[in-house]
Amino acid sequence: MKISIINGPNLNLLGSRETNIYGGETFESYFQKLRKKYPQTDFDYFQSNVEGELINEIQNAGKKMDGIILNAGGYTHTSIAIGDAIKAIKIPVIEVHISNIAAREDFRKHSYLSSVCSGTIFGFGLNGYELAVQSFLLKD
Repeated sequence: MKISIINGPNLNLLGSRETNIYGGETFESYFQKLRKKYPQTDFDYFQSNVEGELINEIQNAGKKMDGIILNAGGYTHTSIAIGDAIKAIKIPVIEVHISNIAAREDFRKHSYLSSVCSGTIFGFGLNGYELAVQSFLLKD
């Protein structure tokens, strides 16, 4: 199983950004634990603060991976273009958010991505990524 994890804006600041919401662990540290726990899974990881780079990565992963775990960060609530990129590929995409977006500001309650993703996981901290991995592995 080949899974691409794609993180959007400001997720490079995990571990130091709003730790009361996002926790104190960096994504790089969490990613190494995930790789160790699932050695049979081939992971790619990409993070960008730039919308077009995320779209390019979604399109590239759509050609070579079995699935995508996507945390588009703030673009979730603004980017029709990322939603269109997801619709244009043939592999499943699971939308993940670290915080419970339904319990936050009103603008975070709308996602342009949920309707084109295979599923959405939010509110479980970094463990949401592992839940998405498990979902892919159950289908394999």
